[in-house]
Amino acid sequence: MILHELLSYEILRMTWWLLIGVLLVGFAITDGFDLGAAMLLPFAGRNDVERRVIINSVGPIWEGNQVWLILGGGAIFAAWPQLYAVSFSGFYMAMFVVLVGLILRPVAFKFRSKREDAHWRARWDGVLFFTGLVPALIFGVAVGNVLQGVPFRFSDDMHIFYDGSFWALLNPFALLCGLVSVAMLIMHGAAWLQLKTTDAVSDRARRYGAWAALATMVLYALAGFALWRWIDGYVVTSDLATDGPSNPMRKTAALQHGAWLANYLANAWLWSAPALGLVGAMLAGLGMRLRRELLTLLASALSIAGIILSVGAAMFPFILPSSIDPRASLTVWDSSSSHLTLFIMLVVTAVFIPIIVAYTSWVYHVLWGKVDAAAIREERGHAY
Repeated sequence: MILHELLSYEILRMTWWLLIGVLLVGFAITDGFDLGAAMLLPFAGRNDVERRVIINSVGPIWEGNQVWLILGGGAIFAAWPQLYAVSFSGFYMAMFVVLVGLILRPVAFKFRSKREDAHWRARWDGVLFFTGLVPALIFGVAVGNVLQGVPFRFSDDMHIFYDGSFWALLNPFALLCGLVSVAMLIMHGAAWLQLKTTDAVSDRARRYGAWAALATMVLYALAGFALWRWIDGYVVTSDLATDGPSNPMRKTAALQHGAWLANYLANAWLWSAPALGLVGAMLAGLGMRLRRELLTLLASALSIAGIILSVGAAMFPFILPSSIDPRASLTVWDSSSSHLTLFIMLVVTAVFIPIIVAYTSWVYHVLWGKVDAAAIREERGHAY
C-alpha cells in the first residue's frame, strides 16, 4: 500500500478544512488582542506613560502571534490553491490595505519612542490605532462578502476572472460583519489589557471592554438575523463526489433562501458554535465587571472561536461561493490539492504545529506578568 493511501482523500480534505479553521481561530485569538489593544490605545491610555504601558503589554509577543497568519496563508496556498488564487486576486486591494497596516505596525512600535516630542509620538499613536482598526474591519468585511458570494468565474480553460471592485466589497452586510469583527477584537484587547496592566489603564480597558462585549453580542445577533432574513445561501444541486477530482465546474449549484441555516437545521449540535459566540461575549463582559482577569480572557477567546466556527458550519461544504456563476463555487470536495500533497502537508503539520505551540507557550510563560507605569518611568525591562 502507498503510504498516503492510509488516509482517504475525503478524510484528508475534511481534515484540512478543519485545520484551516483552527489556524484562523488561532490567529484571531492571538493576534486579535494585539489589534484590540491598538484600537484601545487612544482611549485606555490618556498620557504618554499609559500608552507605553499598553504598547509594552503586547510588545514582546505580537511578532510571534503573526506566525498564525503566515501559517494560515501558507496552508491555503498549499491545501486549497484555487481558494488562494481567487481570494488573493479578487480581494487584492483589500489585502494590500491590510498589509500596509501590518507593515506599519512594527515601524510604529520601533520609531514611536525614538524622539521625546509629543507631536511625534501622537502621530505614531495614530498609526498604531490605524493598524489595529483597519485589519480588524477588513477581515470582517471579507467574511461578509464570502457569505454573500464573490463575483468570480472560470473560463473554459479554467482561468479565473474576478468581476468585482474594492468599493463593491463595502456593502451594508459586509460592513456589519466588519463591525462585529471590530467589536469582538476590542473586547479581546480589553480582556488582555485587564490581565496585563494595572491601575487606570486596566480600569479604562475594563470599562471599554464591557461595552465592546455588549456590542459584540448585539452586532453578532443582528448579523445572524440579517443573514437569515436577507442573504441567500448556496446549495449544491448535483452529485458531488467527496473523493473526486478538484474541478469545481463538474458540479452545479444554485442560490437558495435560508441555505446558510440548512446545516443548523439538519444538525442541532452545530448551534453550539453561535451559542458559544454569544455566551462567551456575555461571560467576558461579566468577567470585566467582576474583575476576573483569566476568566475574561478565556471567555473572550471562546467567543471569538464560536463566531468564526459558526460561519464555517453555516457554509459547509462551500468555502468560497461565486455570486455570478454558482457552478464555479469552491467547495471542500472539489478545490483542494492532490491526495499526496494533502498527506505530506499533514505529516509536516503534525510535526511543526506542536513545536510552534510549545515555543509560543514558553514565551508567554517567560514574559508573564503585569506592565505597570512605575517600570515604564524608570525604564526597567521594557523595549518601547
